[in-house]
Amino acid sequence: MLSRVLLVCLSLSLYSSGSSLSCRWVDHKFRQHSRNSLDLIDTMAHNSTNTTEDAEVNFPNDLYRQASKASAEDKLSFTVQILEEMAALFEKDHSNASWEENTVDHFLIVVTQQAEGLHSCIKSHGHKKKNKKLEMYFKRLSRHVLEQMGHSAESWELIRKEMKTHLMRADQLVLSLTN
Repeated sequence: MLSRVLLVCLSLSLYSSGSSLSCRWVDHKFRQHSRNSLDLIDTMAHNSTNTTEDAEVNFPNDLYRQASKASAEDKLSFTVQILEEMAALFEKDHSNASWEENTVDHFLIVVTQQAEGLHSCIKSHGHKKKNKKLEMYFKRLSRHVLEQMGHSAESWELIRKEMKTHLMRADQLVLSLTN
């Protein structure tokens, strides 16, 4: 009887250590940071004076579909890469956008904290290979939207809308780990 109890305890501890649910940051902090980043990106829209029509920006739905079928660690790595690429994008010259600098700074802090928190949940902690297609997608956003449109307010509004969609999809991806 005692050996069965020990076997069950050992099995549960091995399962929980290999499970995505063992990351306290995801369980306790991710949702709060996710809400904050979405609220901040929405606030940036309210401060935007220009409306714009959608340009040719192909959202990488196929990459999200692939990520949704991946391991928990790969889902986290994919989400970390999205958040890091997003932060790098918002660090570019956004002076033409009508956003309050405090809001952008706070948004960058929250997104960076999300990336760092999720990265702490990745067991390998090594430099996982970045998703090249995702990396190229963000480069295209930078070149084809921001640079070609002269970092205009309209280009930043397109980027803001696109990043809001990424935040919502990343939220769904991470929350799928807790179900």
